Amino acid sequence: MGTPLYSIPGPGAPTPEGPAGSGESAAPGAAARGPAGDAHTVSEVLGQSQVAAVLEELERDLVGLKPVKARIRDIAALLVIDRLRANLGIPAQAPSLHMSFTGNPGTGKTTVALRMAQILHRLGYVRKGHLVAVTRDDLVGQYIGHTAPRTREVLKRAMGGVLFIDEAYYLYRPENERDYGQEAIEILLQVMENQRDDLVVILAGYKERMDTFFRSNPGLSSRIAHHLDFPDYPAADLLLIADRLLAQQHYRFAPGARDTFAEYLAHRIRQPHFANARSVRNALDRARLRQASRLFAQPERRLGAEELTTIAAADIRASRVFQNTAPSTA
Repeated sequence: MGTPLYSIPGPGAPTPEGPAGSGESAAPGAAARGPAGDAHTVSEVLGQSQVAAVLEELERDLVGLKPVKARIRDIAALLVIDRLRANLGIPAQAPSLHMSFTGNPGTGKTTVALRMAQILHRLGYVRKGHLVAVTRDDLVGQYIGHTAPRTREVLKRAMGGVLFIDEAYYLYRPENERDYGQEAIEILLQVMENQRDDLVVILAGYKERMDTFFRSNPGLSSRIAHHLDFPDYPAADLLLIADRLLAQQHYRFAPGARDTFAEYLAHRIRQPHFANARSVRNALDRARLRQASRLFAQPERRLGAEELTTIAAADIRASRVFQNTAPSTA
């Protein structure tokens, strides 16, 4: 590809080496500059880069998601082996690391993107390791001439890290001939190709809509090397997520309340707009609200740690999910 139409500045951005148009560049994060530059075993790379710690955190902090975790480990393995090749001076083409995360809301896509940014940074594939999460509104303007500056500004902030575009299919609206999303896509295409050594783009959204989006934009599809599908959580995993969320806020279920919450989940999963872990968090927030209201209604009662940290079954069963009314997200 020739000179990029849009080149986003970033300090320390790698300069391609080798013959023009060859597609070859120095192995990312040359040994003298990158982490684990003197490593010659997988263990040495993992230890010196601390990638092993990130993978352990991913396994420990995220419930379920076994297929996703396995794929992240595969990508990490590729990067570690590339690091060992670079340390021996073996010429290598910089790997394409742009990704697609598909799945329903609340399945951990943003959390995994954060971990992926850490892995890429610790292995020297991005300079900073930060994550910039955006939607269409951050990239596309409403008037002529607004989209390019918006998109370039977002890309400038993301350089050296990972750009996470949620519900990326909203960038493309072919039914509206005056829509400016296509301009943002064209800029993204240029930067994803010409500055892939300094930016990783993750496009995310519902699987069916993302599939349609890629079919309509083959240029984007061809630049995505890794497709990760995030499955919905089964009820048992959602209950474990509830336990962890409560523990993080120093709450716990009263005897019988956990069974009531499991019953709540069985009803809620079948209702519209269920969003996996996000819906679990929202349900617990409302249970805490009911607990607070229940205790507030007893102004003369002396409250100890037991009362202040316990979610009762009644706090959960008061949800409209248990009532025979129209579907609700309460």
